[in-house]
Amino acid sequence: MRHFLLLAALSAHPALANDGFGGLSATGLTFGQTDAVAMEEEELFIGIDRIAVDYVFRNETAADVTGEVIFPLPPIPVGQVIESQWNLPEDPDRENLVNFTAKVDGQDVAVKIDRIAVIEPETTDAWWPSAEDYDTPGREVTEDLARLGLPLSLNADTVLAALNALTPEQRAEATELGLAEFYEDGTEYAYAFPKWSVLIRYHWTQTFPAGKTIAISHTYENRSSGGIFSWSHPPEDYMQELVDLYCIDDGTSKGLAKALAQPPLDGVVYSTGLSWNISYILRTANSWAGPIKRFKLTVDKGEPGNIVSLCADGIKKTGPTTFVMEKTDYTPDRDLHILVAAPLQN
Repeated sequence: MRHFLLLAALSAHPALANDGFGGLSATGLTFGQTDAVAMEEEELFIGIDRIAVDYVFRNETAADVTGEVIFPLPPIPVGQVIESQWNLPEDPDRENLVNFTAKVDGQDVAVKIDRIAVIEPETTDAWWPSAEDYDTPGREVTEDLARLGLPLSLNADTVLAALNALTPEQRAEATELGLAEFYEDGTEYAYAFPKWSVLIRYHWTQTFPAGKTIAISHTYENRSSGGIFSWSHPPEDYMQELVDLYCIDDGTSKGLAKALAQPPLDGVVYSTGLSWNISYILRTANSWAGPIKRFKLTVDKGEPGNIVSLCADGIKKTGPTTFVMEKTDYTPDRDLHILVAAPLQN
């Protein structure tokens, strides 16, 4: 049985909600596949609300290398946004969705933002994206939407209003193109469901000087999924997927049960709190030449009483809320999945 967390809107102090919402995973910078430019250093900071990355790249050749540096967000299924709550900004159609900013050698970069529509291919039943999902996002349908007057919007009301305004002929075309499904109540048109996803990419053209290093840094809002989270120790069978995904060992399992313990209800003791379920796609680093020569990960769990768990060999606690892992000649073979659990606020 696949266990999905009940999700609730997240903020600095998340509030409970009965319905769930999704969130975005995050990824590093990509540069196609290059044998010329190596990632000498990567310092990655992951907090509940913010992600920041500092890189040092070196062009290992005797010629300048110019190309597009890209930061992609995962495709956001518009139908899921309509059906459930998502950890998106109050204005989900603002141009810079996650307030992404970048600097090169300490100077601000003018970042271009692409927003396109895609029909995602059928994939495995994994409920987190992989590095490959960014390389093959699906069939682009941006022009099809524009021709039919359908918006590149993440606002549920805006999308539904546009779908409901289509003529019968336009609905037939949208169905034929796989853009939407339309349902009838008897013989009358009742409602529509969009099947496209919105894909947002941040990018700029970058020259890496021959034989030299440059420093690139970027920061953006962490809009992960999360919400109401229940735990028991020892873990029940349906929790095994979470145990595997977040490497929840025996000590962490006990810590979760204790930290989230609630007063007995009708004589039953239970542990319930709030969670952040953070995904970071590390394997995009493998698009650069060779391993990461020096890698440092810092995870900030937010509050001292929160519990954090992730698969990170050699990670150490360095402060009341921070944990650090350092590697040399590091080639990521798996992506990061981080669980942060917090007690309920009284």
